[in-house]
Amino acid sequence: MIKIVTAAQMQELDRRTIVEARIPATTLMERAGLGVVSSLEKRFGSARGKTVTIVCGKGNNGGDGFVAARILRRRHAKVHILALASVSELSRDAAAMYKQFVRGAGRSGVHPYTSKARALALLQDSDILVDALLGTGLFSAVTGRYADAIDSINEALRPVVAVDLPSGLHADSGTILGRAVRASLTVTFGLPKLGLYQNQGIDHAGEIEIVDIGIPPAYVDAVVSRTSVITRGAVQMSLPTRRSSSHKGMFGHAGIIAGSVGKTGAATLAARAALRVGAGLVTVAIPSSVNDVLEAKLVEAMTAPMPETKARTLARTALDRLVSFMAARTAIAIGPGLSTAPETVELIQALTKQLDRPAVFDADALNALTGRTALLTSCKTPPIITPHPGEMARLEPDATPQTINNDRIGIATRFARERGLFVVLKGARTVVARPDGAVALCPTGNPGMATAGTGDVLTGMMVGLLAQGLPSWEAACAATYLHGMAGDLAAAGKGQAGMIASDLVEQIPYALKYVDEAAQN
Repeated sequence: MIKIVTAAQMQELDRRTIVEARIPATTLMERAGLGVVSSLEKRFGSARGKTVTIVCGKGNNGGDGFVAARILRRRHAKVHILALASVSELSRDAAAMYKQFVRGAGRSGVHPYTSKARALALLQDSDILVDALLGTGLFSAVTGRYADAIDSINEALRPVVAVDLPSGLHADSGTILGRAVRASLTVTFGLPKLGLYQNQGIDHAGEIEIVDIGIPPAYVDAVVSRTSVITRGAVQMSLPTRRSSSHKGMFGHAGIIAGSVGKTGAATLAARAALRVGAGLVTVAIPSSVNDVLEAKLVEAMTAPMPETKARTLARTALDRLVSFMAARTAIAIGPGLSTAPETVELIQALTKQLDRPAVFDADALNALTGRTALLTSCKTPPIITPHPGEMARLEPDATPQTINNDRIGIATRFARERGLFVVLKGARTVVARPDGAVALCPTGNPGMATAGTGDVLTGMMVGLLAQGLPSWEAACAATYLHGMAGDLAAAGKGQAGMIASDLVEQIPYALKYVDEAAQN
């Protein structure tokens, strides 16, 4: 995990590094500029022959841009600087970096900002733009030529690399201060900033690359932050090892209570995902009349037909058999495709009181607990709940999906703390919260995953990892990360618009392989 920090925390880290560790600010700036160029080339290929325009402000963010310009020129890019400030307006360190650039390149590549029209023409004549206008110190609305420059960057319709933070974005809240650059890639330094992962920051940051600029680890350790980013390495360390002597019984038996007439697909996706993520055995408890349908869809998973209502949903009379079903399984998932039939709702509420092992509640299981969330605290093992914003709004009094999305981190944290459970609040940059107040944000995933059934896949992956013995926190974080990675791999092969949930299931093994490679590199 990597800590996420506020602007004030990052400024204090910079101060300690410069004053206490005696690393010059210009050295940090050199490392930042090199990180921008390395990340740019990693994403867009060699800079050689490409026209790159760096839009520089007067502060240290601009200084990072001047360093990047010098390095890009050394790598044979055609470099232009659009300067929003005169040399006399630059900060001391930014001025030093500007002078270094001019010593090597001359002033011909430097274009003082004179008008929006001229700026736009320069930007549109470029292959890649670098936004080095404003950094983490911005707390008021952008106006004047800076606002015009941001508009020009966005209107140029070129790939944009943002330096540390897209200009115009609030570093802490992720809200837009008047207007903000929409970046393809944000190269952030030291530690990621909170605003990159919430509100409009999610859309404006693009891909996020974190660059180490040499802040001493002891200083990072001293930062108090309960919010972090899930990392590939952390996921790899949490996954179970597979010894040569392994057998299926060593990887748990996942039980999934799911499905109803017309919704056997949800149960199918969850079961297949649990198997693909490594569970040794999977059995699905399903209404009896749709059991044959589910058996036809599943080859490797088992089914357990249960008493049903006239509407072909699980009946209240299934309680005793389902309690026995749960007792014979390592971990339980409840919810995909169950329906909200009144009798099924009663059944779910009764089952919740009986639950005594690791579990995931999703979809209709959460809908059944609307107004009855206190039942979740009766579980002997704190469960994981995986709501999307609409389901979360039904669990939170007086909330709406919009109010949930406006404070995703805060709401997930409070709910987890107050009810003593684990919350996986789905959506862009999924939030994983635990009872002690710690929060992790998922960096993987893409808009192609906004399609029916992907939540069922996540539920299956989570119960599959719980069945293999992962603690709830590790299972929630790992499943969320791997789920997003599977989505990213699917999107890379098929594009986002045409993706379906089954594509994610097929990519789970490759997501696991990708994570496993972290241990080998």
